[in-house]
Amino acid sequence: MSTHTSTSMPPLPTISLVTPSYNQGAWLDATMRSVLDQRYPALQYVVMDGGSTDQSVATIERHAPALAHWQSRPDSGQYDAINKGFAHTDGEIMGWLNSDDLHTPWTLRTVGELFARFPEVECISSLFPLFWDTDGGLTACEPLQGFSRRAMLAGEFLPTAGSSYAQGFIQQESTFWRRSLWERAGGALDVTQTLAADFALWMRFSALTDVVGVTVPLAGFRRQPMQRTATAGETYRRQAEACLHAAGGVRHGTWGSRLRRQLTSRWQARLGLRDPAAQLRYDPFAAQWRLERR
Repeated sequence: MSTHTSTSMPPLPTISLVTPSYNQGAWLDATMRSVLDQRYPALQYVVMDGGSTDQSVATIERHAPALAHWQSRPDSGQYDAINKGFAHTDGEIMGWLNSDDLHTPWTLRTVGELFARFPEVECISSLFPLFWDTDGGLTACEPLQGFSRRAMLAGEFLPTAGSSYAQGFIQQESTFWRRSLWERAGGALDVTQTLAADFALWMRFSALTDVVGVTVPLAGFRRQPMQRTATAGETYRRQAEACLHAAGGVRHGTWGSRLRRQLTSRWQARLGLRDPAAQLRYDPFAAQWRLERR
């Protein structure tokens, strides 16, 4: 296991965050407050509404003074809105939060500090993804093993029919990256992927760098009956698997996935079932973050 520690604290980077929304007024205020109530000092927050006819615009207007940009007009879908939202930003760190999901109170500060302390890290995602219920109550926190490139190409992070989204799935709202990586990977989400443009982006990122796992929760996915992953989950899985094949990967059998989840990370590496994955882990005894491979 290799380790790199960092004790110095450079200035916090600017974080550019986009929330796409359309007729999500039931959830939008809670989503926006989960971001803005953190009071991160270097935030560019953009809300791109697709011309909602519910209370969404009134909600956005209440928070407008704290936003870098917002608009409410028809667009060509969620990923088109995110691309256009990022065009209004120039922050060093990027991410998006869908309009029914939630940050934790420490998300942005943790993300900013990690990218500031470890300039070699280009993309991070939580190894402890959270899940909320309709009312915003916490329902699950299921640990992941890590995001090695070999595991990416083996389809370890494809959702499977009937599985929870915590099992072997890179949680989009818990993922952040450097703008320099975004630009090297094409500088846009693939809008031809109507549902799985996030997975397509992770595959492009993993071809260029490690997706580094962070050993604290960073955000959570709200399960609610009208979300697209609930109504079109099989379409998402088909699109994601096509993205995997396009990147040169091949999905391994489900028995291998189950075995890997039942074994510890160390035993997986010893048995040749996975490569050591990069992780950012806080050492409470040294009171500092460590970048490890384990």
